[in-house]
Parts: sequence; C-alpha cells; structure tokens
Amino acid sequence: MASRIIEFFGYAPQDRSEAARQARDGRLCPFMGAICQKTLNDGEVSGACTLKPANGPAVICCPIRLYASQHQILRDVAEVAFDGGVDLYPGAQAREAAVRPGRSRIAVFGKAWGGELRLPNRSGVGGYYVDWVLAKLTEAGSLEEFVAIEVQSIDTTGNYRAEREAYLRSEDYAGSSTAGFNWENVSKRILPQLIYKGNVLQRERLCRKGLFFVSPTPVYQRIDQRLGQGLLEYHLQTGSISFMWYNVGEPAPEGQLRELRREGTFTTSVVQVANAFTSPTNLPDANVYERAIHNAL
Repeated sequence: MASRIIEFFGYAPQDRSEAARQARDGRLCPFMGAICQKTLNDGEVSGACTLKPANGPAVICCPIRLYASQHQILRDVAEVAFDGGVDLYPGAQAREAAVRPGRSRIAVFGKAWGGELRLPNRSGVGGYYVDWVLAKLTEAGSLEEFVAIEVQSIDTTGNYRAEREAYLRSEDYAGSSTAGFNWENVSKRILPQLIYKGNVLQRERLCRKGLFFVSPTPVYQRIDQRLGQGLLEYHLQTGSISFMWYNVGEPAPEGQLRELRREGTFTTSVVQVANAFTSPTNLPDANVYERAIHNAL
C-alpha cells in the first residue's frame, strides 16, 4: 500500500520555515536534539518520522518520534504506575535528589537518560532487556518498586527514497511511492517479545505493576485485532501488560511540531496475551489454503 511522508525530520515536508530547513539540512531529529537515527538500507539518514497510507490513518514509523516533549511517555507511564505526582531523575542521580512533598521520586534507566541497566547474559542471549526501567525510591533512597517499558513503532516496507530526496531539495513531490508497513512483525516479533519479557518480569519481586508497552495507535489496533479483541481487562499487578498508544495530532503551523497525543490505555495480563496469541479460536476460515490453490490454478 502506497504511503506519503507527513513528518520529515519532525516537520511537515512542505514546511519552508527556518526551523524545518535547519532540521533537513543538518539531518536533525528535533525530538532528540541530535542527528536522526533512522536510516535507509544504504546507511543514509532517513528523516521520515510518520507515514500516511493513501487509505488509512497516519502511522508513526520511528520510535524516537514517541519521545516527543522530552520523553513525555515516561512521565505518562510513571503517573499511571505510581499513582499521580512523580519527579523523574536520570538513574543514580535520583538517590541524591530532594524529595518534594506529595511527589514520588523515580529513577529512570534507559538509553541517553540514566544509562541502560547492566543485566547478565543468558547463554549469550539478551532478549529480556527492556527499553526503559522506572524505579520508585523511598524517602531514604532505597528501591521500593519498579516498572519496565517497551517502546515500538513499526518497520516500513517498499521505498520512499524519491519522495525523501525531493523534500531534501525543498521541492514538492507529486509522484508515488511503494512505502508500506511490515504488519507481520506484530505476530513474528512484537507479541512474542512481549510475552517472553512479561514472563521474565513476572518473576521479579519488586515489579509490582508489570510491563508497559508504548506504540503508535495503529500498531495497538493490529495487536488487538491479532489477539481477537477478547482480552480481559486487569488492574495493574505483577504479571500485567499495559498497552499505551499514541498518535500525531493535527497539522501544525510552519515552524512548529505536531502534538503527540495519548489515545488510550488498556491493562491485561501476560497469561491473557499468551493464551490469545496461541488460541485455536483465532483462526481463519476452514480450507483457506485449498481455495487459494484453486484460485491460483
């Protein structure tokens, strides 16, 4: 399915403002304040944050886009997991931070903020690593509890190189691209990882609110569709998985970035997700292979 780029180095591709021009010329990601980390197959910086299919909603295709407003998603998760007012600090700095009345002190561990946690390898496999850990500390600075966060967008398929090159030249683009989305990764990669990591975290004594999964809205919708839309809702607890989904807001004036909107939260359990993922009730109609062969012949 053909798609068009609607956010390019953070801004609308047609944005001719100085801020947008500097981002394109410098290949800068305005959400991280650094060089864009998304690359094409040949290593060239991509710059595409969000694509919009010809017949469908916009889809954030770079996970860094979800870190807008100085990692607002981390504050959102912390407020849900730890009941309200929170103050976030990079890693070990949290132990020395002053505790404000009525606020919870949260240590953040993750790439570029607090540092990633060092976990032991398991036979050379690190598949239980998570993107972020938020650790709630007591007033004395000891670990009270923690939650884990996975952040995923969706991989693209096809090609939008000609469109990208036109926007780099500050030109409009009237052609078409073959860019689409690798929705098969929902079943092949995303859900198996969530189930595995959810089981790992269920064995953690102080992970009392489970795993949070942050994604673009269309990714969550595909997960919901894949699992059969019959998951039971749970309270936050050990072994829970909480889905939080986001989308870009309305087009912004030139020189400004679109808002990132949180559109929903749903908490279930890792057992529910695992059972739904392998459930024999969530199957296609009988004889689909037979009909496909007849059609091909």
